[in-house]
Amino acid sequence: MLKPDQVLDHYFLEARCMLIELAATLDRYDRACERAGGSDIRSDGRLEKLYRSLEVLATREASPDRAERLLNLFSDLKA
Repeated sequence: MLKPDQVLDHYFLEARCMLIELAATLDRYDRACERAGGSDIRSDGRLEKLYRSLEVLATREASPDRAERLLNLFSDLKA
């Protein structure tokens, strides 16, 4: 079992990379919307789920079941 500082030592760079990739994806999406004439295609359920997942991750007081909550959130991509 890893100690808290060992968890960060081991996983920090990978997590940072994934967050930067997500930010880049959202930036690409926003630019694509601008190129499409600002049409509001932001109501896509997939995009909403990405933002809802960020809310789950941004809550420091969350219980340690974030991964499970995200799996449940993404279990039905149509909703």
